[in-house]
Amino acid sequence: MNSDMTQGVSRRSFLRIVGAASAAATSFPAFAAMTPAAAPAGQTARRSRGMQALSADTVVISSNENPLGPAQSALTAICSMGVQGGRYHWDEYVKTIDVFNGEFGLKKDYSALFPGSSGPLDLALMSNLGPDKPLVYGDPSYEQGPRAAEVMKAPKYPVPLTGTYAHDVKAMLKAHPAPGAYYIVNPNNPTGTMTPKEDIVWLVNNKPKGSVVIIDEAYHHFSNDESCIDLVNQDKDVIVMRTFSKIYGMAGLRAGFVVARPDLIERFNNVGGPSQSLASVSITSAAAARASLQDKDLVPLRKKINGDIRTETVEFLTKHGYKVIQGSQGNMFMVDVKRPGKEFQNAMLKENVAVGRTWSAMPNYVRVTVGTKAEMEKFQTAFVKCMDMPAGAANGAAELHMPEFHVPSELYRG
Repeated sequence: MNSDMTQGVSRRSFLRIVGAASAAATSFPAFAAMTPAAAPAGQTARRSRGMQALSADTVVISSNENPLGPAQSALTAICSMGVQGGRYHWDEYVKTIDVFNGEFGLKKDYSALFPGSSGPLDLALMSNLGPDKPLVYGDPSYEQGPRAAEVMKAPKYPVPLTGTYAHDVKAMLKAHPAPGAYYIVNPNNPTGTMTPKEDIVWLVNNKPKGSVVIIDEAYHHFSNDESCIDLVNQDKDVIVMRTFSKIYGMAGLRAGFVVARPDLIERFNNVGGPSQSLASVSITSAAAARASLQDKDLVPLRKKINGDIRTETVEFLTKHGYKVIQGSQGNMFMVDVKRPGKEFQNAMLKENVAVGRTWSAMPNYVRVTVGTKAEMEKFQTAFVKCMDMPAGAANGAAELHMPEFHVPSELYRG
């Protein structure tokens, strides 16, 4: 392979693509808010207004992070590659892309490696949205879709999920005659529920010409269903997002893939204009991602660990009469707390347990990330205690003097 090529995309073209992420950060406020570089500054600003970091003993199950962290195979790769950090080593990116493409039988040029998935997800959305190119998406679902639409001044068409909390693809098709993009998160965030692949295929085959279906598979490794990556190899109008932040435990290391036809990936260049700087994956992250892909026992083992703990926790809540949305195949679930979610979140923080946020479509539900067995046992104790409190108790006089904590959110992590 030509040393100046990354899977057939020229180095100049590749740098233009990833550089667009940095350029877009200066052009689009929403993009900047989600880039890793912007997060620390934003957190610092919030803390300067009186927000405090969580205490070290707080159980943090709010951000859909993986408490297991990177696999040993990834850590070994990081240590081995770190000593070579004095050089760029472009071939490390090529090797990682080769391994990824080989795993899915992808054709040349049909994937690109990025630092995390938040940046390229914005590029995928923004390169297909505009005032005359609306966004159609499920509700509730991950907020990055509608946020990108707002930045691009694109009309938004939220479509309620079905009774089984799947994306209602037929209703999505009816929502607008010619949208720029349909956004599907599968498994869905925050519900963890699946949209059957045959439904997504139906949407892809029946959508208007020129529309793109963006499928966010950040949590797909936890599920039992088939991926939609094969649709890309069929040259469909599909963009599939993959990340190493979830099952691979690399949220802070930043690595993710875009899988799409070359022309759709090249379209990312139009979002931020000419590249002003480079936001490339570090060689250590590339090496860790490649080692994780090659560690064949990693995904099934972590999938089982997550599934067993999730099942135990959901069974505990259900047994005690609490309403949990069933069918999650992700590393999170939603539970009805019978009061405003923010109020319950504050009550749980007093018990040193940080649970996730709520969604406007389901204001009395909170999202809970699946932590370790010990963390979920602490969650169960705190949850029962807080549910036994009358609604509104967390908003009493004592709350007025309670410091406001910064609860981590994957909005800043990808």
